[in-house]
Amino acid sequence: MAEEVDVKGGAGKRQLVRQTAGRLRDLIFAQAPDELIGSLPDLARLLGVGIVTVQQAARILEHEGMLEVRRGPGGGYYGKRPDAASLERSLAAYMRMQPHSWEEALDMTSLLFNELCAAAAREGDAALHSELRDIAGRIDSCAREIDTGEWEEAFQDLLFRMVERPLFELLTRVTLRFATSRPTTESIYRDAVAIDGWKAGRHRIIDAILSRDEELARFEAERSNRRVVLDWLGRQRGG
Repeated sequence: MAEEVDVKGGAGKRQLVRQTAGRLRDLIFAQAPDELIGSLPDLARLLGVGIVTVQQAARILEHEGMLEVRRGPGGGYYGKRPDAASLERSLAAYMRMQPHSWEEALDMTSLLFNELCAAAAREGDAALHSELRDIAGRIDSCAREIDTGEWEEAFQDLLFRMVERPLFELLTRVTLRFATSRPTTESIYRDAVAIDGWKAGRHRIIDAILSRDEELARFEAERSNRRVVLDWLGRQRGG
């Protein structure tokens, strides 16, 4: 089947494939998951494009976890819903293609952390405050940077349980994992003095959350986490 759209050059073809992928997404979301959205020839006729264009657009959606191509009797294109693992793989793959994106990722995690702390103070589940006090009691036992990392992971897990923000959580986990995967010659918390500062800052953040003081929680996260991260990134760039 010939294309009904006059497309000239590679850029025009890529644009047509992207547009077709967008229209296929609309068809997928218009139906329940695992429903047949059509056969390859049917979709080509419906969308007014060639079979090859539909196949190329379908590959994009397959990678996104939104489409399954089934062959044989009863075959065709079936809509799906991407799970968190699929979204994480796609986002991580995109970030790895971008130069210096680890710096942007670490910067982004510090911004997200500010808002996560503020949200926990504003709307966090009070039933989990006892767990928050328990985790605060473990801060002072952290003596090395590896200890702080393990504590931070547990702290963020608890905060996400308090606020239940799935997209927020996905972005934070992916960007943090990507940012910290890059080997560096200098740690953020280089010595006992730095770790002591980290401990004091985390105590202040938790106290603000327990007090339901949204602005104070954001302020403490900004000065005890984001500023530390930005200063460290500055040293890395300078190096």
